[in-house]
Amino acid sequence: MKRYYYYIGCLLLVILIFGGCKLASIKYSMTGASISPEVKTFSVDYFSNKALLVYPPLSDKFTQKLKDYLTSNTSLEEVTDNNGDIRFEGQIVGYSQKPVDIQRDEVAANNRLTIEIRVKYTNTKDDKYDFDSRFSHFKDYSIEADFTSEEGNYVNEIIEKIIEDIYNKALVNW
Repeated sequence: MKRYYYYIGCLLLVILIFGGCKLASIKYSMTGASISPEVKTFSVDYFSNKALLVYPPLSDKFTQKLKDYLTSNTSLEEVTDNNGDIRFEGQIVGYSQKPVDIQRDEVAANNRLTIEIRVKYTNTKDDKYDFDSRFSHFKDYSIEADFTSEEGNYVNEIIEKIIEDIYNKALVNW
């Protein structure tokens, strides 16, 4: 009889694990997102570049990578014209380089590239999750590095970190 209960318990555990979690009208995904079942669509408005120093492809790269990230990490459908159930809009407000790791001879050992993006998130189904926040990350690189040839790679690394932060704040709700 104990063996019977053991098998039933194991079966229930497998069903719970692989059947997906649904709790209090919130869907949970394997990526950690907790999205209300009423939310079916998302939209990402173009993020214009308002930074003093401009890296020309940054607006297009960021906007597209945010869309791609949401498409691959949620089951939501993308819509245009900022008409999604959840909406992302904003602008790039900072793009800067500065020396860091100053040595005794007052020469920098590294430089730091920093990107800052202002994001306004609107959840049309539940406004308690709305926010208007700034997100920034940086990449330190050697003064010996060829910045011109590596700039695109550095920007991509920073964008990925910023998008993860935006996703976590908007959809993971930790």
